[in-house]
Amino acid sequence: MAEESEDQSSKTEEPTQKKLDDAREKGEIILSREVNHWFMILAATVFLLLFAGPAALQLGAGLRDLIIRPHDFAVGDVAGVGALFSDLLRLVLLALLLPFLAFLVAAIAGALVQSGFLWAPENIVPKLDRVSLIQGFSRLFSLKNLLEFLKGILKLTIVAVVLLALIWPVLPTLEHTIDLPIVTMLGELKIISLRLLGGVLAIMFVIAVMDYLLQRQLFMMRMRMSRHELKEEFKQAEGDPQIKQRIRQIRAERARRRMMADVPKADVIITNPDHYAVALEYKPPQHSAPIVIAMGVDLLAQKIKEIAREHNIPIVENPPLARALYATADLDQQIPQEHFKAVAEIISYVFKLKGRSGKKP
Repeated sequence: MAEESEDQSSKTEEPTQKKLDDAREKGEIILSREVNHWFMILAATVFLLLFAGPAALQLGAGLRDLIIRPHDFAVGDVAGVGALFSDLLRLVLLALLLPFLAFLVAAIAGALVQSGFLWAPENIVPKLDRVSLIQGFSRLFSLKNLLEFLKGILKLTIVAVVLLALIWPVLPTLEHTIDLPIVTMLGELKIISLRLLGGVLAIMFVIAVMDYLLQRQLFMMRMRMSRHELKEEFKQAEGDPQIKQRIRQIRAERARRRMMADVPKADVIITNPDHYAVALEYKPPQHSAPIVIAMGVDLLAQKIKEIAREHNIPIVENPPLARALYATADLDQQIPQEHFKAVAEIISYVFKLKGRSGKKP
């Protein structure tokens, strides 16, 4: 118990969208029973308002002959009794079909409003802990169920007070409805019932909204994550940062080696002279402009110059041009157009030193 409390206390971070999506796939969602109850009461109110009269007339018409002329029905044998009960059962089922459909639609609507369409097959899979007596008793007498029980008592008390407040003014008139014709009496009872259901709907709407907000708060607290869980989720989604850093290092090292291998092909090295080095290759007519085949700063620049000396590649010191090329040029791409003139002068000078001709960039 202490470990569970400690573990819960470490979950101080709000849940990520991935955590909420995973919980939804498992059927863990924000669900308030009071919202479903409100929709059921709404369905009862709509049925009473729109369909109770026609349903009552249909049921009354079907029972009229049995009430007025019961002696006309053959009940002397089993077949006659069976036929009578079969007709009565069919009549009652037809009368109850519409309210049943209304309650079914209300139950579905209550769930859809809260969670939308949800398919969670994990909840369908049988689990041994659901049929365990020990687990069942622990759930039955858990703190959550105790709170639900107290909440139900409070809700019933509030609804009872509201109903009493609504029905108290009409109590003296109820005894007189017995003397009214049946149609008039049913009409009066319908009005009283709609008034009561309207009051219950209003108070249940407030209770449903408050309970949904409470369930949402409890759900978000239950979904909270620890910093360790956030890091693990980030690793799963983005990859281990250490591994990614190592991969970047390997790629950078391979690119550096490949670049160093291309330095001997350079026609000139433009340097800072100490901190920058840019190796250019220009072979007309294959190249319309010089190509940057290697560049680097500090130690890498020294390495480029060292390879250039080993292969007798001219090294030209031009600090502004070296810094500009390093800042604006891309590896294995032509130099930017704004540097054509400055580089052309250097390339022409180098080609003259080598005793070969070539087109200027």
